[in-house]
Amino acid sequence: MITGELKHKIDAIWEIFWTGGITNPLDVIEQITYLMFIRDLDDTDNRKARESVMLGLDHKSIFAETVTIGDRQVAGGQLKWSTFHDFPAGQMYTVVQEWVFPFIKGLDGNKDSGYSKYMADAIFKVPTPLVLERVVTALDEIYDLMDKEQRKDVRGDVYEYLLSKLSQSGVNGQFRTPRHIIRMMVEMMEPRPDDVICDPACGTAGFLVAAGEYLMDHHQKEILFDRQKKDHYMNHMFRGYDMDRTMLRIGAMNMMTHGVDSPAIEYRDSLSDQNPDKDACSLILANPPFKGSLNADIVSPDLLKVCKTKKTELLFLALFLRMLRVGGRGAVIVPDGVLFGSSKAHKDIRKALVEDHRLEAVISMPSGVFKPYAGVSTGILIFTKTGHGGTDQVWFYDMQADGYSLDDKRTPIQANDIPDVIARFRSLKASLSEGVSEEHQKASLSEGGGARSATEGVTSTEVGNYDESLRPRTAQSFLVPREEIVANGYDLSINKYKEVEYVPVEYPSSQEIMAELHELEMEITKGLAELEGML
Repeated sequence: MITGELKHKIDAIWEIFWTGGITNPLDVIEQITYLMFIRDLDDTDNRKARESVMLGLDHKSIFAETVTIGDRQVAGGQLKWSTFHDFPAGQMYTVVQEWVFPFIKGLDGNKDSGYSKYMADAIFKVPTPLVLERVVTALDEIYDLMDKEQRKDVRGDVYEYLLSKLSQSGVNGQFRTPRHIIRMMVEMMEPRPDDVICDPACGTAGFLVAAGEYLMDHHQKEILFDRQKKDHYMNHMFRGYDMDRTMLRIGAMNMMTHGVDSPAIEYRDSLSDQNPDKDACSLILANPPFKGSLNADIVSPDLLKVCKTKKTELLFLALFLRMLRVGGRGAVIVPDGVLFGSSKAHKDIRKALVEDHRLEAVISMPSGVFKPYAGVSTGILIFTKTGHGGTDQVWFYDMQADGYSLDDKRTPIQANDIPDVIARFRSLKASLSEGVSEEHQKASLSEGGGARSATEGVTSTEVGNYDESLRPRTAQSFLVPREEIVANGYDLSINKYKEVEYVPVEYPSSQEIMAELHELEMEITKGLAELEGML
């Protein structure tokens, strides 16, 4: 969330494009994204060089001594933002248009990669040298401000604010997930270096970027020093699918800027037969479209077998269960209707989560989380694919505050349940293995090979001394046994299980109230008489 001078400068860049003749918001965002990507490439290359020196590793700069662009040989240093941003406007425009932009389009080197495919039709649309010079200068000022902010997520917030210039949601009902909610989900799931992480409705790849940042914060040496794990991180770990080519371009650039050399960001209708993935991922993080238009004829029959419906949110849940390998886990955002909907499809998918797999947690979020873009009430489902059941108790949490006001302004406030959610879930995860039968654990390991113990990746310092089993139903979080959920028709709405504690309030008697009213009436009459005497 950004405010003040930084927000003003971003608005100023928007105005530069607008007065320069680019009035399509998506075009403006694309051009700003390209330029931010070009600048970040310079910063990322410098950072990797420093890290390589510290770790004693070789570093091969993308800005080699000479770079081949078409049939020309260009000095790599000329392509760096820190070099060309000092050029006169005309020279800068020529360098960026004729050298730098073709360079980033062919940066991946693999013509079959997602990045190469979606950058192939990217167009440099900055209309004049003057507009480019003004934008480059403004971006330098923005980056200086971001450096002064000293907040790790400020660049993501800037990018999120740019995306907020788009309409509130796309034609398929998707809208952006706030970065602090993404980070909460990633912190709860604790990605590992051997994970295969997927978002089948990735948009700008926010979940994948956050997962990559988490891994670099917690497992950097393990990834960088192990050749196999480094190759996995750079080329095979992250998968993202979407049907919007512009978002795919932005997502691919977003991933590469964050150090992932070859992310699998692909154009794919995840719900159709076009998506053959089965037992392919160990971790799914997603906020799928809720109310999208859907051609029922192309929906994969495998998904319709789980729940026969046209509702995308239900079909995506069925898809997640298909895509996860046994032992794999998911943390996904769903509209409240998924939790208590009474249709057969709603009940079937909830029954599948509870009876056929292990449903771990249901986190109810306040309806203002997605404002000002949407006021929909949502929840987070966390589950593990077992294929053999395993749900003994489900953890419910009633999140009431996320650190921001729940109105359209979304200004920072003190109240924030997110740290408590993470701490309690980690504590729950550390003790979760006690509630999973040995048979279920053996079955998961024998079928998928990738199952993870409940306590893996959780250190003693990260786990609080919480005992959720002792929490009453009046508390903000509590456990509900599977039998009770089954008896309630697999209803997962927290209001079904939360108990409200009513505190009796004593009111004065009618006689006392009437006496007070008479006294007030006498005081008013006296006051009016005094006022009349003064006239």
